[in-house]
Amino acid sequence: QVQLVESGGGSVQAGGSLRLSCATSGYTDSNNCLGWFRQAPGKGREAVAALSTRARAFYAASVKGRFTLSQDNTKNTVYLQMNSLKPEDTAMYYCAATVGDCWSPLNPSYYDYWGQGTQVTVAS
Repeated sequence: QVQLVESGGGSVQAGGSLRLSCATSGYTDSNNCLGWFRQAPGKGREAVAALSTRARAFYAASVKGRFTLSQDNTKNTVYLQMNSLKPEDTAMYYCAATVGDCWSPLNPSYYDYWGQGTQVTVAS
């Protein structure tokens, strides 16, 4: 069973930075896709970014140029570095995973496994 544990959320001022982590375990296939999504109160789940096993990254237009994905394979962890944060980035952030390549990386329905989420709050 694939398990995902997010951490690194918190409260920052606009313009600040945070780094979210998604620790993964339980993969039985070396080829997988990991995505980050967010959901603000009263809104639907929104794609943020995704990373394939081959280190191909995908970003939503709203975060491109501000957010960066990276991974540490020795720790089975994917990181989302978030810079120049804006109040509209405030949301619960979730990592999600599926086995296989990133055929539809920004579509939440594509993913089979989800973490519990970590809250990000950006004050103006």
